[in-house]
Amino acid sequence: MKSIAILGSTGSIGTQALDVCRNLKIPVVALAAGRNIELLEKQAREFKPKFVAVADEKSAKLLSTALEDTDISVLAGETGVLITATTDCDVVLNAVTGIAGLKPTIAAIKAGHDVALANKETLVAGGKRVMDLAAENGVRIIPVDSEHSAIFQCLQAKGDYGRIKKLILTASGGPFFGKSASELENVLPAEALSHPTWNMGKKVTIDSATMVNKGLEIIEAAHLFGVSQNNIEVVVHRESIVHSLVEFTDNSVLAQLGVPDMRTPIQYALTNPERCESAVEELDLAKICTLHFYKQDDEAFPATALARYALSLGKTATAAFNAADEIVVPAFLDGRIKFTDIPKIIEKTVNMPLPNGDSFEEVFETDFEARKFAASLCR
Repeated sequence: MKSIAILGSTGSIGTQALDVCRNLKIPVVALAAGRNIELLEKQAREFKPKFVAVADEKSAKLLSTALEDTDISVLAGETGVLITATTDCDVVLNAVTGIAGLKPTIAAIKAGHDVALANKETLVAGGKRVMDLAAENGVRIIPVDSEHSAIFQCLQAKGDYGRIKKLILTASGGPFFGKSASELENVLPAEALSHPTWNMGKKVTIDSATMVNKGLEIIEAAHLFGVSQNNIEVVVHRESIVHSLVEFTDNSVLAQLGVPDMRTPIQYALTNPERCESAVEELDLAKICTLHFYKQDDEAFPATALARYALSLGKTATAAFNAADEIVVPAFLDGRIKFTDIPKIIEKTVNMPLPNGDSFEEVFETDFEARKFAASLCR
């Protein structure tokens, strides 16, 4: 059984990953989290990793005191997270939120670890350079997002990436499916946080409501699977049973179905190509009866078109897209901007002057400058 390090262990993906580890008895060698030291202590005591890392020195001191009766080493800050990403293990599951997940991914790859990637910003910002680095080091980037996992599973079943005609990403449509642009003008944060299907953190839930999440997934899929954005389609599927599809050159379509439970893609990322018994509920198609699919409304939800535009610009435009989103979501939740301001500010940020290249240094430079620019528009 593979050993694992989990970055972002106290978040939604991290806690569900530990459910999988508990069920399959997967050894956990390292954990990293933010400042939820109470939960992290419980996780550390149960799974007994060699290392745990937290966001800052203050939290590390508190956790170190709490765990002083154990042999677990407590680390702090970015350095601590990078140590957990490079510790001896078979796979690193990166569930860190935002651009903060990019450096640990790079570190894990350089250490020769496969990366189970739930941090979509790694590929949105780092793009082809991350995939090239993985190839140079002979490691795999294994998708954890339900949509990309579905595509990954379909492609494994078909066994021929060269015959792809189209990737079809499904979207739940979020809480505002069917609303017009004018109806979205004055929606409240509480309404945007009411997702109809998935139980996720606030950032991802708002991204789902704006369809920014699907824009990020288009960018991620283009890099993960080496497919042009012109060959990536988005359809709204309210039931969230079909997690994504692949159409091949003969017009046959393969799909991956299952109940909406993130433990399924997490488990497959850790066990593939093998499939193991799961605690996830079995899919009952007769009970569901019907599945519905709708065309996406780009007028009411322009974020996916913006993501495609950022991809077409090249350089570090997708890093600017992501950086702006990380600023505007909390600004909306704090009531400083309207829901409909989110794509407007992202668009302005993507069009700001960008570095000429796309090196990792330029990605981080873009991230810094784009955050400042977007923040100036949120006052």
